[in-house]
Amino acid sequence: MTSVDKIWFTRCPVPTASGLAHNLGWLAEEFGGAGLDVGVLQDAGPELALHHFDHELLGLFREGGNVPALAARSAGAPTRLIGLTWIEEWQSILVRPDSGITGAAGLRGARVALPGWAATRAQSFPRAMALHGVKGALAQGGLTLDDVTFVEVAADPSPSVGRGADRRSRPWPGLEELAAGTVDAVYVKGARSADQARELGLVVAVDLDAHPDPRTRVNNGTPRPITVHERLLEERPDLVTAFLAQTLRAADWAAGHLAEVREILARETGSQAAGVTTAYRGDFHRSLHPDLSDERLDLLRVQKDFLLVHGFLDADVDLDAWVAHEPLRLARERLTLGVPA
Repeated sequence: MTSVDKIWFTRCPVPTASGLAHNLGWLAEEFGGAGLDVGVLQDAGPELALHHFDHELLGLFREGGNVPALAARSAGAPTRLIGLTWIEEWQSILVRPDSGITGAAGLRGARVALPGWAATRAQSFPRAMALHGVKGALAQGGLTLDDVTFVEVAADPSPSVGRGADRRSRPWPGLEELAAGTVDAVYVKGARSADQARELGLVVAVDLDAHPDPRTRVNNGTPRPITVHERLLEERPDLVTAFLAQTLRAADWAAGHLAEVREILARETGSQAAGVTTAYRGDFHRSLHPDLSDERLDLLRVQKDFLLVHGFLDADVDLDAWVAHEPLRLARERLTLGVPA
């Protein structure tokens, strides 16, 4: 048996079934029954919070952006991929209302914000997000990255998810420069950027979520991986199955509780209700279930290849060797058989 004496959990401030399971108290209930405490990296100090990016913590479950997860695996982190989710979350290209840019084709020749590199590849996810988001938008207009001019803008060099992190008060990278006129377009996503765009009077030039081809919006959170330390999976697979069972249970609950999900999201993202409503539309609350389908793995492969080409990975990642299908299968079986979750 593994020597783990505490389960740790971390997620990004976005819609996740694991985040709902945590907020509903189901993770604490599940692992408490096994005699284990549950710690949350978002409530921890900076030393522990760094494990959100390097995943070097034995009892850690992580549902978050794929840039840090892939970068950590690429650098040798002992993780396994146990689930993928896909949530549309208002990926857009913003411009000033007087820019004359009203669609993807209008971005030709535009000055586009590109967040600077952070201290590590894993922490440079804002740069990766902007680059891939702009690529997806340009493709809709028959353009490529060579058709715009990137302007590097300031970004947090050492982002953290831990106690005291000020990411919610920081402006989305590039928005201030856009409002000031030093860039012409900025890639954004999520509720926080929706609030800030409204406050600054910025408008949407390209709504990436509206395009029928999901490949145009493959990015840090699409798809979003759930990862676990490989030793925990090897030595306590029961705990991994239990975590996924509670995640699936929370996804089932979310499908019938939109108002409550929005309330939790507002707290998770530190956003106003309007921002949450703008960012998370339609039936998003019915699609929080993780899976490991060939389709989602193929979309993750698109992201992995992009990150490798643009310098965000130390080395290639073998997705087939990374993925572990069995825990999710067993978690679904547990719920189907009615085993208490």
